[in-house]
Amino acid sequence: MKLHNLQPAAGSTHSSRRIGRGPGSGLGGTSTRGHKGAKARSGYKKKIGFEGGQMPLQRRVPKSGFKNFNRVEYKAINLNILQALADSKGLAKVTVSDLIEAGFVSKKHLVKILGNGQLTAKLEVEANAFSKTAEEAIKAAGGSVTIL
Repeated sequence: MKLHNLQPAAGSTHSSRRIGRGPGSGLGGTSTRGHKGAKARSGYKKKIGFEGGQMPLQRRVPKSGFKNFNRVEYKAINLNILQALADSKGLAKVTVSDLIEAGFVSKKHLVKILGNGQLTAKLEVEANAFSKTAEEAIKAAGGSVTIL
């Protein structure tokens, strides 16, 4: 087989219809666009969501709910994650930078410690927020809580 022998598989290629090349072609006149209307004109673009003049779905369905733009979102970290981190790295103080380094949160997140799981290690914990149960569990284990 040589390069000059190569050709596409049978039926895989075909020439496109040449529209608007006179009446002899069978595709002249209105050039497959029908008579009049927006689609017959040059420069026609259908609006996103346009349903032929029928009231579009996004306008038929009522609006509901609201988004509180003052909401502060925290990344939740449970006590069992703090315990595992303290065990694996031998930490006595857990900060947000330790959690970022371990890959639990990214730099842009605010961290909230939640009270799910067991904490046995005596830890100093620094975070942006704490749940009541987490704060009590850390203090019960002999640790301390610092809110950033």
